[in-house]
Amino acid sequence: MTPALQIRGLRFSYPDGREALTGVDLTVSPGERVALLGPNGAGKTTLALHLNGLLSATAGEIVVGGVTLEDATLKETRRRVALVFQDANDQLFMPTVAEDVAFGPSNLGLRDEELEEVVHAALERVGAAHLADRPPHHLSGGEKRLVALATVLAMDPEILVLDEPGSGLDPAGRRILLEILAGLEVTQIVITHDLPFALELCPRSVVMDGGKVVLDMPTRELLSRPDLLAEHRLELPFGFSLAG
Repeated sequence: MTPALQIRGLRFSYPDGREALTGVDLTVSPGERVALLGPNGAGKTTLALHLNGLLSATAGEIVVGGVTLEDATLKETRRRVALVFQDANDQLFMPTVAEDVAFGPSNLGLRDEELEEVVHAALERVGAAHLADRPPHHLSGGEKRLVALATVLAMDPEILVLDEPGSGLDPAGRRILLEILAGLEVTQIVITHDLPFALELCPRSVVMDGGKVVLDMPTRELLSRPDLLAEHRLELPFGFSLAG
């Protein structure tokens, strides 16, 4: 089976010379949900921005579904890999929710009834069809997060990359989002500091530190190792138990 994602020897330096990625190697299989963990400054978001070409590596390669990311394949790769940013406001800019969700598919040439069907289906997948005619800036934080997710699902991606998806949500909103993500048949890479969120959603966890992958193991096993968590500045909430 062709991996959903292969990253080999990925390196990246910012213009000031700081090396943010120092040789990332990672393989993700189709349909996997993988938590990407690590302390601030580990390179997690920098890596995410490489996965659909928003940043260009200094060295190494990224292969998405057998297609190597390069200038000639950039458009196709961006269709396959969808980023959901931590701040939903970064993805919502049209007058109505429906127009936001339609923006990507319409740029691919969809029109009229076909476009309407895609928009409705994407909103249905996240339980937000009732928000179609609402202005995005009038939505709650949780509603914005769901609509932002719908905007990328409308593009029918093969991989979802989510940056702190549960950040700022109340317990009910967090639970709704977890259930929706768990029900999606799409490969997911979830950047989060919320270790219980990672445990509930992602059977596998990858820890980055110093710009590279330093651990790759089952999430429950990782969370049962306080020594490893402490070494990479990861911490479970006070009173959290792995029992059950």
